[in-house]
Amino acid sequence: MAASMSKFKLSCYPVPNIVFNMRNAAMKLFVVTFLLFLTSQCHGDDGLELDEFLKREYSLSKPYQGVGSFSSSHWDLMGTAMVTPEHVRLTPDLQSRVGAVWSRIPFFIRDWELHVHFKIHGQGKKNLNGDGMALWLTKERMQNGPVFGNMNLFTGLGVFVDTYPNEDKSHERVFPYISVMVGNGTLSYDHDRDGRPTELGGCTALVRNVNHDTLLLIRYMKNRLTVMMDVDGKREWRECLDVPGVHMPLGYYFGASSVTGDLSDNHDVISMKLYQLTVQRSSQEEEEDREEVTLPSVDYMAPPQVEVAEEGMGPVGRFFAFLIAVMGLCVLAVVGVVLYGRWKERSRKRFY
Repeated sequence: MAASMSKFKLSCYPVPNIVFNMRNAAMKLFVVTFLLFLTSQCHGDDGLELDEFLKREYSLSKPYQGVGSFSSSHWDLMGTAMVTPEHVRLTPDLQSRVGAVWSRIPFFIRDWELHVHFKIHGQGKKNLNGDGMALWLTKERMQNGPVFGNMNLFTGLGVFVDTYPNEDKSHERVFPYISVMVGNGTLSYDHDRDGRPTELGGCTALVRNVNHDTLLLIRYMKNRLTVMMDVDGKREWRECLDVPGVHMPLGYYFGASSVTGDLSDNHDVISMKLYQLTVQRSSQEEEEDREEVTLPSVDYMAPPQVEVAEEGMGPVGRFFAFLIAVMGLCVLAVVGVVLYGRWKERSRKRFY
């Protein structure tokens, strides 16, 4: 799939100091009016004419005042997560660590866009690092578990930045790899197969140990889920995933989590900025949106891929199957030799 490119959000035009130094009031008024007109033409990402409003109660950014405290923060810390002046570190570059940060306020915005500035770095080389991090919008919160530090069988949206290939099919995709899953409380994330059976799609994202900023954009607009990234240092969004027909209930919680095992990395969240999008809808779309969504779903999503034969025939199973086949051939050979001997014996009696 060809990746589409779009520039970062345009900065609006500032009023230069020379305007305020003008002595002619009429000229000053004309210039200010013209600059304000240009400012009104500024649009959001991808040229979409969207009004964007930063929602601070759902955003996490410096100086992280009170994050994790009981009184003055909208965010909770869990596990090894800790706050520094530069980032919220989910897990350090140490083995067997789990950390997360979760919003305390349930989310009730229909159309939104989340910008995530993060950093993954450590001492490991090539693929000797792990395991990765995840971004969440789920019904459950503050639950420890095996899916990048969060519970399995979750209800909601998971965006995974997977830095280690567990399945021995590395020739099919390059890691680190971003994948997306919508869970309804019954779908299990298969970590041994890197979530392939339930993923909506994904893309390679070389985000580890780079010297420039790495960012993700997650947009949910008119039941369409789009994931974009800027991981090349070019300050351009590149499309990773675009899925229509995604239905998400309201009242869920944002979060970010990470886990390390035998391999490790530092997983840092620098900022998570949530923007409310104002989108025009037709009367039919408004009518459809009034229908209450009780469980997350995707219109075209196929049932989970289950390869029973492959899973039941591991290395030990294949060895025994080979052994049985060899024994069967040996039995057939012995029977053949015996039958051939009897045939020759009967032939010899016939001649004498």
